[in-house]
Amino acid sequence: MQRWESVTIVGVGLIGASIGLALRERGLAEFVIGVGRRSSTLRKARQRGAVTSTTTDLSRGVRGSQLIVICTPVEEIAAFAVDAAVSCPSSAVITDVGSTKLEIVRVVDAALNRSSNEVAFVGSHPMAGSEKTGPAHAQADLFKGRVAVVTPSKLTNEAAARQVERFWKQLGSNVVRMSPKDHDRSVAAISHMPHLVASSLAAATPDAELQLASTGWLDTTRIASGDPELWRQILVENRAGVLKSLDKFEKVLASFRRALERDDQQKILQLLEAGKQSRDSLGN
Repeated sequence: MQRWESVTIVGVGLIGASIGLALRERGLAEFVIGVGRRSSTLRKARQRGAVTSTTTDLSRGVRGSQLIVICTPVEEIAAFAVDAAVSCPSSAVITDVGSTKLEIVRVVDAALNRSSNEVAFVGSHPMAGSEKTGPAHAQADLFKGRVAVVTPSKLTNEAAARQVERFWKQLGSNVVRMSPKDHDRSVAAISHMPHLVASSLAAATPDAELQLASTGWLDTTRIASGDPELWRQILVENRAGVLKSLDKFEKVLASFRRALERDDQQKILQLLEAGKQSRDSLGN
Protein backbone atom coordinates (compact mmCIF):
# COMPACT_ATOMS: atom_id res chain seq x y z
CA MET A 1 0.00 0.00 0.00
CA GLN A 2 1.35 3.39 -0.98
CA ARG A 3 1.17 6.08 1.67
CA TRP A 4 1.83 9.78 1.15
CA GLU A 5 3.22 12.07 3.80
CA SER A 6 1.45 15.07 2.30
CA VAL A 7 -1.36 15.39 -0.27
CA THR A 8 -2.79 18.70 -1.46
CA ILE A 9 -6.36 18.99 -2.70
CA VAL A 10 -7.08 22.12 -4.73
CA GLY A 11 -10.81 22.71 -4.47
CA VAL A 12 -12.53 21.12 -1.47
CA GLY A 13 -16.08 20.78 -2.76
CA LEU A 14 -17.95 17.49 -2.94
CA ILE A 15 -15.25 15.58 -4.84
CA GLY A 16 -12.22 17.20 -3.20
CA ALA A 17 -13.58 16.80 0.32
CA SER A 18 -14.60 13.20 -0.42
CA ILE A 19 -11.02 12.47 -1.53
CA GLY A 20 -9.75 13.99 1.70
CA LEU A 21 -12.14 11.93 3.82
CA ALA A 22 -11.16 8.76 1.96
CA LEU A 23 -7.44 9.45 2.37
CA ARG A 24 -7.78 10.09 6.09
CA GLU A 25 -10.19 7.24 6.82
CA ARG A 26 -7.93 4.77 5.01
CA GLY A 27 -4.74 6.13 6.57
CA LEU A 28 -3.21 6.94 3.19
CA ALA A 29 -1.86 10.40 4.02
CA GLU A 30 -0.32 11.98 7.11
CA PHE A 31 -1.27 15.50 6.06
CA VAL A 32 -4.07 16.59 3.71
CA ILE A 33 -3.90 20.25 2.75
CA GLY A 34 -6.96 21.94 1.31
CA VAL A 35 -6.52 24.88 -1.05
CA GLY A 36 -9.42 27.11 -2.03
CA ARG A 37 -10.62 30.64 -2.62
CA ARG A 38 -13.37 30.80 0.00
CA SER A 39 -12.47 30.67 3.67
CA SER A 40 -16.00 29.51 4.47
CA THR A 41 -15.68 26.41 2.25
CA LEU A 42 -12.24 25.62 3.63
CA ARG A 43 -13.61 25.92 7.17
CA LYS A 44 -16.41 23.46 6.37
CA ALA A 45 -13.87 21.01 4.94
CA ARG A 46 -11.84 21.21 8.17
CA GLN A 47 -14.99 20.72 10.24
CA ARG A 48 -15.86 17.60 8.23
CA GLY A 49 -12.35 16.24 8.87
CA ALA A 50 -11.58 16.13 5.14
CA VAL A 51 -8.34 18.10 5.53
CA THR A 52 -5.77 18.66 8.25
CA SER A 53 -4.98 22.25 7.23
CA THR A 54 -6.11 24.83 4.70
CA THR A 55 -4.82 27.84 2.82
CA THR A 56 -5.96 30.24 0.10
CA ASP A 57 -2.37 30.44 -1.20
CA LEU A 58 -1.77 27.78 -3.88
CA SER A 59 2.03 28.00 -3.80
CA ARG A 60 2.04 27.56 -0.03
CA GLY A 61 -0.42 24.70 -0.20
CA VAL A 62 1.58 22.60 -2.66
CA ARG A 63 5.08 23.45 -1.43
CA GLY A 64 5.83 20.15 0.30
CA SER A 65 3.28 17.79 -1.21
CA GLN A 66 4.04 14.55 -3.00
CA LEU A 67 0.63 14.38 -4.66
CA ILE A 68 -1.60 17.25 -5.79
CA VAL A 69 -5.19 16.66 -6.88
CA ILE A 70 -6.93 19.49 -8.76
CA CYS A 71 -10.67 19.39 -8.05
CA THR A 72 -11.78 22.74 -9.45
CA PRO A 73 -14.28 23.37 -12.27
CA VAL A 74 -12.93 22.13 -15.62
CA GLU A 75 -12.19 25.59 -17.06
CA GLU A 76 -9.74 26.24 -14.19
CA ILE A 77 -7.96 22.89 -13.93
CA ALA A 78 -5.19 23.43 -16.49
CA ALA A 79 -4.19 26.81 -15.06
CA PHE A 80 -4.11 25.48 -11.50
CA ALA A 81 -2.05 22.45 -12.56
CA VAL A 82 0.51 24.62 -14.35
CA ASP A 83 0.73 27.06 -11.43
CA ALA A 84 1.05 24.21 -8.91
CA ALA A 85 3.94 22.72 -10.89
CA VAL A 86 5.96 25.91 -10.30
CA SER A 87 5.88 25.63 -6.50
CA CYS A 88 5.63 21.92 -5.69
CA PRO A 89 8.63 19.55 -5.31
CA SER A 90 10.13 18.30 -8.58
CA SER A 91 9.26 14.74 -7.54
CA ALA A 92 5.57 15.55 -7.10
CA VAL A 93 2.75 14.14 -9.21
CA ILE A 94 -0.23 16.28 -10.20
CA THR A 95 -3.57 14.83 -11.24
CA ASP A 96 -7.11 16.14 -11.56
CA VAL A 97 -10.74 14.99 -11.44
CA GLY A 98 -12.11 16.85 -14.46
CA SER A 99 -14.85 15.18 -16.47
CA THR A 100 -13.24 16.37 -19.71
CA LYS A 101 -9.66 15.46 -20.49
CA LEU A 102 -8.43 16.22 -24.03
CA GLU A 103 -8.04 19.99 -23.70
CA ILE A 104 -6.80 19.86 -20.09
CA VAL A 105 -4.09 17.31 -20.89
CA ARG A 106 -3.07 19.18 -24.05
CA VAL A 107 -2.63 22.51 -22.26
CA VAL A 108 -0.80 21.12 -19.21
CA ASP A 109 1.48 18.86 -21.27
CA ALA A 110 2.44 21.78 -23.51
CA ALA A 111 3.19 24.06 -20.56
CA LEU A 112 5.25 21.50 -18.66
CA ASN A 113 7.07 20.44 -21.82
CA ARG A 114 8.20 24.06 -22.39
CA SER A 115 9.61 24.32 -18.87
CA SER A 116 12.57 22.59 -17.25
CA ASN A 117 10.26 21.40 -14.46
CA GLU A 118 10.29 17.64 -13.82
CA VAL A 119 6.87 17.60 -12.16
CA ALA A 120 4.61 14.94 -13.71
CA PHE A 121 0.98 15.50 -14.66
CA VAL A 122 -1.45 12.62 -15.19
CA GLY A 123 -5.07 13.31 -16.11
CA SER A 124 -7.78 11.34 -14.33
CA HIS A 125 -11.53 11.32 -13.81
CA PRO A 126 -13.46 9.45 -11.11
CA MET A 127 -16.90 8.49 -12.44
CA ALA A 128 -18.55 9.43 -9.16
CA GLY A 129 -20.44 12.39 -7.85
CA SER A 130 -23.83 13.80 -6.98
CA GLU A 131 -26.18 16.58 -7.92
CA LYS A 132 -25.35 17.96 -4.44
CA THR A 133 -22.35 20.21 -3.99
CA GLY A 134 -19.96 21.30 -1.27
CA PRO A 135 -17.97 19.58 1.49
CA ALA A 136 -21.10 19.14 3.62
CA HIS A 137 -22.16 16.32 1.26
CA ALA A 138 -18.74 14.65 1.00
CA GLN A 139 -18.53 10.89 1.52
CA ALA A 140 -15.45 8.81 2.32
CA ASP A 141 -16.86 5.91 0.27
CA LEU A 142 -17.87 8.01 -2.75
CA PHE A 143 -15.32 6.28 -4.99
CA LYS A 144 -15.77 2.74 -3.70
CA GLY A 145 -16.72 0.41 -6.54
CA ARG A 146 -16.83 3.28 -9.04
CA VAL A 147 -14.74 3.55 -12.19
CA ALA A 148 -11.83 5.98 -12.21
CA VAL A 149 -10.38 6.72 -15.63
CA VAL A 150 -6.67 7.55 -15.89
CA THR A 151 -5.71 9.32 -19.13
CA PRO A 152 -1.96 9.43 -19.75
CA SER A 153 -0.72 11.00 -22.97
CA LYS A 154 2.36 10.22 -25.06
CA LEU A 155 4.31 12.66 -22.86
CA THR A 156 3.19 11.16 -19.53
CA ASN A 157 5.75 9.63 -17.19
CA GLU A 158 4.78 5.96 -16.86
CA ALA A 159 5.81 5.72 -13.20
CA ALA A 160 3.60 8.72 -12.44
CA ALA A 161 0.69 7.14 -14.34
CA ARG A 162 1.02 3.97 -12.26
CA GLN A 163 1.11 6.04 -9.07
CA VAL A 164 -2.15 7.78 -9.99
CA GLU A 165 -3.71 4.40 -10.80
CA ARG A 166 -2.68 3.13 -7.36
CA PHE A 167 -4.10 6.27 -5.79
CA TRP A 168 -7.58 5.64 -7.18
CA LYS A 169 -7.42 1.91 -6.45
CA GLN A 170 -6.60 2.65 -2.82
CA LEU A 171 -9.65 4.91 -2.65
CA GLY A 172 -11.72 1.89 -3.75
CA SER A 173 -12.10 2.62 -7.45
CA ASN A 174 -11.92 0.27 -10.40
CA VAL A 175 -9.29 1.87 -12.63
CA VAL A 176 -9.53 2.05 -16.42
CA ARG A 177 -6.77 3.55 -18.59
CA MET A 178 -7.82 5.45 -21.73
CA SER A 179 -6.42 8.10 -24.01
CA PRO A 180 -7.79 11.62 -23.37
CA LYS A 181 -9.56 11.54 -26.75
CA ASP A 182 -11.23 8.17 -26.11
CA HIS A 183 -12.23 9.32 -22.63
CA ASP A 184 -14.00 12.41 -23.91
CA ARG A 185 -15.85 10.44 -26.58
CA SER A 186 -17.04 7.87 -24.03
CA VAL A 187 -18.10 10.28 -21.29
CA ALA A 188 -20.00 12.36 -23.84
CA ALA A 189 -22.33 9.39 -24.28
CA ILE A 190 -22.36 7.99 -20.75
CA SER A 191 -22.25 11.15 -18.61
CA HIS A 192 -22.64 14.41 -20.49
CA MET A 193 -25.58 13.42 -22.70
CA PRO A 194 -27.63 12.12 -19.75
CA HIS A 195 -27.27 15.50 -18.06
CA LEU A 196 -28.25 17.34 -21.22
CA VAL A 197 -31.30 15.09 -21.69
CA ALA A 198 -32.35 15.34 -18.02
CA SER A 199 -32.07 19.12 -18.13
CA SER A 200 -34.03 19.27 -21.39
CA LEU A 201 -36.82 17.10 -20.00
CA ALA A 202 -37.03 19.12 -16.80
CA ALA A 203 -37.08 22.42 -18.72
CA ALA A 204 -39.72 21.14 -21.18
CA THR A 205 -42.16 20.06 -18.46
CA PRO A 206 -44.88 22.70 -17.93
CA ASP A 207 -45.01 24.08 -14.39
CA ALA A 208 -48.69 23.19 -14.18
CA GLU A 209 -47.86 19.48 -14.56
CA LEU A 210 -45.24 19.34 -11.80
CA GLN A 211 -47.88 18.68 -9.15
CA LEU A 212 -48.14 15.17 -10.59
CA ALA A 213 -44.38 14.53 -10.67
CA SER A 214 -43.50 11.23 -9.02
CA THR A 215 -40.68 8.70 -9.11
CA GLY A 216 -40.41 8.39 -12.91
CA TRP A 217 -39.99 12.11 -13.55
CA LEU A 218 -37.95 12.68 -10.39
CA ASP A 219 -35.55 9.78 -11.07
CA THR A 220 -35.08 10.76 -14.71
CA THR A 221 -34.43 14.45 -13.98
CA ARG A 222 -32.47 14.11 -10.70
CA ILE A 223 -29.13 15.08 -12.23
CA ALA A 224 -30.65 18.23 -13.72
CA SER A 225 -30.27 19.67 -10.20
CA GLY A 226 -26.49 19.84 -10.72
CA ASP A 227 -24.67 23.17 -10.74
CA PRO A 228 -25.61 24.87 -14.08
CA GLU A 229 -22.33 26.81 -14.34
CA LEU A 230 -20.27 23.67 -13.77
CA TRP A 231 -22.23 21.82 -16.45
CA ARG A 232 -22.00 24.72 -18.89
CA GLN A 233 -18.23 24.39 -18.66
CA ILE A 234 -18.31 20.62 -19.12
CA LEU A 235 -20.61 20.72 -22.16
CA VAL A 236 -18.56 23.46 -23.82
CA GLU A 237 -15.21 21.77 -23.08
CA ASN A 238 -16.46 18.53 -24.64
CA ARG A 239 -18.60 20.16 -27.32
CA ALA A 240 -17.43 17.91 -30.17
CA GLY A 241 -18.07 14.70 -28.26
CA VAL A 242 -21.47 15.85 -26.99
CA LEU A 243 -22.57 16.89 -30.49
CA LYS A 244 -21.69 13.45 -31.87
CA SER A 245 -23.65 11.76 -29.07
CA LEU A 246 -26.52 14.19 -29.62
CA ASP A 247 -26.64 13.17 -33.31
CA LYS A 248 -27.11 9.52 -32.30
CA PHE A 249 -29.71 10.40 -29.67
CA GLU A 250 -31.70 12.54 -32.10
CA LYS A 251 -31.85 9.64 -34.58
CA VAL A 252 -33.32 7.32 -31.93
CA LEU A 253 -35.75 10.03 -30.80
CA ALA A 254 -36.79 10.60 -34.42
CA SER A 255 -37.44 6.86 -34.79
CA PHE A 256 -39.75 6.99 -31.77
CA ARG A 257 -41.57 9.99 -33.26
CA ARG A 258 -42.07 8.33 -36.67
CA ALA A 259 -43.28 5.13 -35.05
CA LEU A 260 -45.81 7.04 -32.96
CA GLU A 261 -47.00 9.13 -35.93
CA ARG A 262 -47.53 5.95 -37.98
CA ASP A 263 -48.97 3.97 -35.07
CA ASP A 264 -46.18 1.44 -35.73
CA GLN A 265 -46.55 -0.52 -32.51
CA GLN A 266 -44.00 -3.14 -33.54
CA LYS A 267 -41.34 -0.45 -33.99
CA ILE A 268 -42.28 1.18 -30.69
CA LEU A 269 -41.89 -2.17 -28.94
CA GLN A 270 -38.56 -2.77 -30.68
CA LEU A 271 -37.19 0.58 -29.52
CA LEU A 272 -38.42 0.07 -25.97
CA GLU A 273 -36.89 -3.41 -25.85
CA ALA A 274 -33.56 -2.06 -27.12
CA GLY A 275 -33.52 0.50 -24.32
CA LYS A 276 -34.46 -2.08 -21.71
CA GLN A 277 -31.78 -4.50 -22.91
CA SER A 278 -29.08 -1.82 -22.72
CA ARG A 279 -30.14 -0.72 -19.22
CA ASP A 280 -30.58 -4.29 -17.90
CA SER A 281 -27.12 -5.30 -19.16
CA LEU A 282 -25.59 -3.34 -16.26
CA GLY A 283 -27.34 -5.57 -13.75
CA ASN A 284 -28.24 -2.78 -11.31
